[in-house]
Amino acid sequence: MIRRRDFLGSLTLPFLGTKNAKPGPSCIVLHLTGGASQLDTWDMKADAPSEVRGPFRPIKTNVPGIEISEIFPRMARHADKYAIIRSVHHTETTHAEAERLFGLSAGPSVFDGINWDIHGWKPFSPISAYRDVVGPMFDRDFTSLLESGLLESTVVVALGEFGRTPKINPDGGRDHWPHCFSILMAGHGIRGGQVYGSSDRIGAEPRDHPVTPAMITATIHKAMGLPLNEGAHPIPALL
Repeated sequence: MIRRRDFLGSLTLPFLGTKNAKPGPSCIVLHLTGGASQLDTWDMKADAPSEVRGPFRPIKTNVPGIEISEIFPRMARHADKYAIIRSVHHTETTHAEAERLFGLSAGPSVFDGINWDIHGWKPFSPISAYRDVVGPMFDRDFTSLLESGLLESTVVVALGEFGRTPKINPDGGRDHWPHCFSILMAGHGIRGGQVYGSSDRIGAEPRDHPVTPAMITATIHKAMGLPLNEGAHPIPALL
């Protein structure tokens, strides 16, 4: 496991500005390699059938009305510091790089060593890896960021290339699902303590406020005070 100070010291800072941009807020992108399951992390469906809701249960956070997976007990105590976007969607079903989808600068991530790709059959991970490996590591290190003081001058984004299928497959895992998934945003210029957008009753499609990758990119740029491309649509509620 990576120690807290090693984690904070090893983060890459992908700058989304132009070549000659003045110094300003930076952006940390945490890659959820393989694509995190929305249903087992930040968009729980406790009332759905068992083959949809999965093995984990929701827990309350320090923000009334916001619940997340029990695999993130530390994050639950800091929900006022980050925003959950539950209605991100696109159409790419293969492992396209998140950098390409969201228009971000490429670079290594401290989370490249763990994988959220839970097909359930080898060499992929089972859902239980979220509880035993991936969840505890992300919970600890994302919370370390929230507590570090970096948020005053840094936009933090945690995202994968897509989500996972609402229904658990015959191997006990979930497959690729780009039609609706969740990401996290925090830090400079981002209003924490909220959920933006929602999914339908099984987490398959956005129910309201659908969000595209381009909208996330525009929101990051706006939070950092960078120029927006023509036709860009940042999300005002997050800013």
